[in-house]
Amino acid sequence: MRNLRLLRAGGHRCAAAAGTPRCFCLGAEPDTVLVGSQYGLVELRPGGDSVTREVSLVEEGFLPEDGSGYIVGIEDLPELECVCVATAAGDILLCSLSTKQVECVGSVDSGLSTMSWSPDQELVLLATGQQTLIMMTRDFEPITEKQIHQDEFGEGSVADLSLGRWEASGDMEGRRAVCCSECCLSRDRPSGNLIASTQEKLNRQDVVFLEKNGLLHGEFTLPFQKGQVKVNELLWNADSTVLAVWLEDLKVEKSSPSTYVQLWTTGNYHWYLKQSLHFGSLEEDQLVSLLWDRENLYRLHILCQGWHYLSYDWHWATDHGTGENGQHVANVAVIDGGQSTVNDPTVKLGAVGGNGFKAAVETPYLDKTYRVDVGRDNSEVMDPLGLRFLTWLPDGSFLVVGQGHGAAQSVLHHLTAVPHVAGAEEQCLNLRLSTPVDGEVISLYCSPVTKTVALQLADRQILKYLWEAATPVLEPWRTSSGSAVQFPYPCVQTSITRISGEEVILGLTDRCRFFVNDVEVASNITSFTTYNEFLLVTTNSHTCQCFCLKNLSVKALQAGLSGAAAPNSETLRKVERGSRIVTVVPQDTKVVLQMPRGNLETVHHRALVLAQIRKWLDREEDFTKSMYPSLNGSSNTQPRQHSDQKKVNLICDVMRVAMEHIDPQKYCLSILTAHVKKSPPELEIALQKVHDLRESFTPDIKAVSAEEALKYLLFLVDVNDLYEYSLGTYDFDLVIMVAEKSQKDPKEYLPFLNTLRKMETNYQRYTIDRHLKRYTKALGHLSKCGPEHFPEFLNLVKDQNLYGEALKLYPSSTQEYKDISDAYGEYLIQKQLCEQAALIFARAGIFAKALDAFQSSGSWQQALCMASRLGYTKDELSGLARSMAGKLVEQRRHAEAAILLEQYAQDYEEAVLLLLEGALWEDALRLIHKYGRLDILETNFKPAILEAQKSQLIFLDSQKTAFLRYKSRLQVLREAKEKACESLQDYEVPNCPELELFSETSSIVTASDMNSKYSHSNSRISARSSKNRRKAERKKYSLKEGSPFEDIALLEVLGENVRAVESVKGDVHILLKQLVLFGYDEQAGALQQVLEEVWQLMETSLPEIWTPDLQQSSVNLVLGPNSTANSIMAAYQQKRMMPPVVQDPDVFTPPKFNKNLQWKLHLLQ
Repeated sequence: MRNLRLLRAGGHRCAAAAGTPRCFCLGAEPDTVLVGSQYGLVELRPGGDSVTREVSLVEEGFLPEDGSGYIVGIEDLPELECVCVATAAGDILLCSLSTKQVECVGSVDSGLSTMSWSPDQELVLLATGQQTLIMMTRDFEPITEKQIHQDEFGEGSVADLSLGRWEASGDMEGRRAVCCSECCLSRDRPSGNLIASTQEKLNRQDVVFLEKNGLLHGEFTLPFQKGQVKVNELLWNADSTVLAVWLEDLKVEKSSPSTYVQLWTTGNYHWYLKQSLHFGSLEEDQLVSLLWDRENLYRLHILCQGWHYLSYDWHWATDHGTGENGQHVANVAVIDGGQSTVNDPTVKLGAVGGNGFKAAVETPYLDKTYRVDVGRDNSEVMDPLGLRFLTWLPDGSFLVVGQGHGAAQSVLHHLTAVPHVAGAEEQCLNLRLSTPVDGEVISLYCSPVTKTVALQLADRQILKYLWEAATPVLEPWRTSSGSAVQFPYPCVQTSITRISGEEVILGLTDRCRFFVNDVEVASNITSFTTYNEFLLVTTNSHTCQCFCLKNLSVKALQAGLSGAAAPNSETLRKVERGSRIVTVVPQDTKVVLQMPRGNLETVHHRALVLAQIRKWLDREEDFTKSMYPSLNGSSNTQPRQHSDQKKVNLICDVMRVAMEHIDPQKYCLSILTAHVKKSPPELEIALQKVHDLRESFTPDIKAVSAEEALKYLLFLVDVNDLYEYSLGTYDFDLVIMVAEKSQKDPKEYLPFLNTLRKMETNYQRYTIDRHLKRYTKALGHLSKCGPEHFPEFLNLVKDQNLYGEALKLYPSSTQEYKDISDAYGEYLIQKQLCEQAALIFARAGIFAKALDAFQSSGSWQQALCMASRLGYTKDELSGLARSMAGKLVEQRRHAEAAILLEQYAQDYEEAVLLLLEGALWEDALRLIHKYGRLDILETNFKPAILEAQKSQLIFLDSQKTAFLRYKSRLQVLREAKEKACESLQDYEVPNCPELELFSETSSIVTASDMNSKYSHSNSRISARSSKNRRKAERKKYSLKEGSPFEDIALLEVLGENVRAVESVKGDVHILLKQLVLFGYDEQAGALQQVLEEVWQLMETSLPEIWTPDLQQSSVNLVLGPNSTANSIMAAYQQKRMMPPVVQDPDVFTPPKFNKNLQWKLHLLQ
């Protein structure tokens, strides 16, 4: 179903060359052609119009001056850096184009008629004037010589000569020279399995194919009458897929014969004439020679007598209709000579050769025959395919590409049809506009959906033709980001579609590389097509993938094409090796594929089927209610809102219940589907239903057999998953039934199943559950296997951390319970959960480990309980108390440490010192008087409270100093901001960039030195100091002058100052009472006065710092997601403070004072 479409064409005329060309070959250098004439050797470059280098053979005496001699063969030998030339006189020459030296390496007296080299240039074959064949090595050493006319073959003559591929046997040293005595012409196929030749029959002339043993192997008839034409040459391309036939008219009077080149291909044992090039009858247009390119498989080189050089690049393409609705059938046109085979895949599918209907036409037509005149100059180089890429636009006009004035230039012709004239045999297409293209156009595509026209140039640039504009123009194709699109490699197939709403161009190279714009998304694509919002591709891994591009990004498409899709994914379907997409039937789910041997197949891709179903289900009514009313008669029950997955489960359950109620046998497969499609899938239930079908099968026509049900499940679920689930049912009959339906080798599963059958039931199920990684169930079964399996049980618990589940399986009085608890506690200790580990140890009676764990977690009360359970002596208890007291002091828990020392270590003196260290004055006094140690008052207590008074004074002074400094800096910032706001009021532009000035710069001094409270061994303030340091390190805003949000940082630190002073009132109140108690009224009065002054300063400053406008803005911020330009400007006009959006709005709220706290002593006032 594919045609040979012209990809690019090149040609030029060399006006400077002398004589008439007789043969040519391709040069080793790129884009060079070596031509032999009656005067010598000429090198041409198709990009220019003059001779680049030449070697005269007349001057050397190898060709006569009168031009009667000629060259019969030419071959470029790059390894020898010379060109081998054979003349009709019999000379074999080596010519150097660089030095122009000519060396005669041999001569045949009888002359030469042709010369041919093997593809690897190791052998050369010569046909002499005495009708002999001479085979020689590349060093021109003779290997063998044979007569062309063999008695056993009859008479004949050689018209052409070629060397085929390596053969294991033969008369010519393993090489095969091809000739045919009965045929006019023969050519060995490069693949080596056939020989192509021509044969005249009674009323026709055929091209026949012979096997190496001489048996006929297919044929086709040339579309000419017998005696009308003669075949000059047959040429296979390098991969043997295209056969070129060079023909020439025989019966021509008073004019030169016309010449033709036909391109034939085969598919499913049918030969198709894909292209026919007519070169006219002018003498200068007569063909001299033609040959296929060795590297580019589908490039054909042609040389004419008038020094016209032409080259054509072909590629395979499928020509199908682009109908977008059901009324447009999915027609696919296949070129087959004078007939155009139109296949409708919606009607009949099968082999290409004989299906579909045929429309016999003499010339390509649309509705009638049109004559196209684009104003070409008759003096231009003759080119049978001068116009190409004929494209029909949606408005009824046409586009066609012609050759420009330069070799690498094209012209885009826009043609319009004139009104129909009654009685006219042909209509004309008028030239509307000719647009020069700076580059060679190699593809043209018009999207039937977006109506966009895209051109691809030889340099891989993509142009967009705006044909609907008043004056159509060409412009580069650009992406959404504005960059011009250029394919990394030339693409032989292009298409236009939309991905996530953006129009993109798709391209596929002949090496399976697939591009979206200039991004390579895959490198294994063999064919593709677009259909509505879908992209369908076939891959080298023999799959057909379908993607919905509506909400898909390019990266997601790239990932989908490069990654391995799930076996049951709706986007992927396996196809036969080598399958290619032909077309997609409009408004249907049918995808037509063609196999390598030519037959067609139709598949319904799951993605297209599900998309069609979604369209049918996309309606307002809830079909789960309207089609299947509630079975319990309750009509007023409304389902709650569920997540998407819960909705799927809900629908599956409702549908399943309805089907089971109506007819469970009829809807058996659908019921299985409802189980499988839930999340998670209920595969065990589905498998059990299959097992029940086998046990209770009834010979009912509607009933589904267990085998059918299982086969259906295997379609829905991966066979390996289904096997594992069946194993989890512990039903070996069901397991074997699933395994037999799969592709598993019995050697894989039978030994395992036999081993399981020999086990005790509980241990058997444990083994299965562990194999399936159902460890919780495995524990339950293993716990029933007896104490001899408990070590294995405990190892499984440790490996999978199933301690909680394991404890439920044994009574708390058993040794197994204790062993599990021991392992559980050790596990919790490793996780730094010491207190929880201690609880596990304690309840299991493991008191020693419980004591250690409680001690590590700081639970000293529980630790003492464990010590009691362990029967600790008084001394052991005292040592334990001292150890735990030391750890509590490290945690600043002085009161609890003092209790341990006093009550369990009987060391009240050390207890008093710990209380003084923690600033617990009243508890310290209690113990001093309890034990009658009034001497401690003088030695420790009074010095401690005096030192605390001094530390508090230092702290309050630092807070006051910092508060005044920050307040002053904030005032300066606000004044500067006020001036900036006033200057901005003169401007009316709401989007003025100066509006960002209110997000001023600021900076943070790590206020650890200012915010930290004094640190002393006999106070609790050092703990607050370290806390403040950590808070300062976490500050979001910087107080550094000039940094962003400096004003917010100032508000934050000022609030911390206020809260720090507020927090010490309670400590100061207790300290004041102790100072007065021991007669330090002066020190107490000084401390109370300083705190009063600082507190008054901060209280009176609050309205100045946290102004009413600022507090209001904290509720309704001027900036933010709900703000508009008008609201921002209105705030400026009202001179409101404009705080930027911050993460913590509490910064704009003033700190709260606890006025109910009576911290002052009136006796000091």
